[in-house]
Amino acid sequence: MTDPNAPGDVPPAPHVSPVLHGLLADLRAESAVLDALVAELPAAGWASATPAEGWTVAHQIAHLAWTDDWTALAARAPEDFTASLGGRFTELLAAGADPVEEGAREGAAAEPAALLARWRAGREEVLAALAAAPADTRLPWFGPPMKPASMATARLMETWAHGQDVADALGVPREPTDRLRHIVHLGLRTLGFAFTAHGLPAPETPVRLELTAPDGDSWTFGPADATDLVTGPALDFCLLVTQRRHRDDLALAATGPVATAWLPIAQIFAGPPGKGRQPAAGG
Repeated sequence: MTDPNAPGDVPPAPHVSPVLHGLLADLRAESAVLDALVAELPAAGWASATPAEGWTVAHQIAHLAWTDDWTALAARAPEDFTASLGGRFTELLAAGADPVEEGAREGAAAEPAALLARWRAGREEVLAALAAAPADTRLPWFGPPMKPASMATARLMETWAHGQDVADALGVPREPTDRLRHIVHLGLRTLGFAFTAHGLPAPETPVRLELTAPDGDSWTFGPADATDLVTGPALDFCLLVTQRRHRDDLALAATGPVATAWLPIAQIFAGPPGKGRQPAAGG
């Protein structure tokens, strides 16, 4: 049996940069960790409720498969992505439906084996499509267009975040890895978005992160002379920005007005502000 925590084997190509190659290998590895959680689940396990309201394990995997379909389309045929966005997606919005919820609901209705096969095939297609896309092209998306490396980072973040929901539903602890570095990087990059998503002006004051990596090393992001600072475990920061844990349940400290205001509203994903999670104590 292969080690799901191994970096994976994404065949290199002459045009694929070392950065993208590494990201795709880490995306493959993160997907394998989640795959190992659900591969042998009985039907009752797939129906287990996750911390996301109304979503079972099947909904979580269906959402990843749905997003992978859109990702591959954006990378392979940008014009078709744009056309599709103006078709069924827009129709659902006009009808007052949430396309994301609809995609998860429809996918979760499939038999677990079929859903698992769909997700496995789709994520392989994403790896191939992003590797084949020109490095400097900006791929269309639901939010701002992204280059292939940014798209791969986003897919890794989502796989990890929804994998956390699955792990929580099944009561299975996960070992944090250095792949969290990608999520930390994306979390800091989306600082301004978190403010604007809440109707606040994006701050101009920089924020520095000084976080403890899973192996005990120190990870730093942001200007060395920044007076606004966030410190704590990298895992906790990732759980915060993906809204998988409440701020009160995490060992993060903020110094400075911008950092202090950011942590309660931090949001790494596109779209309107999420509901977040309630404190573990229910308060």
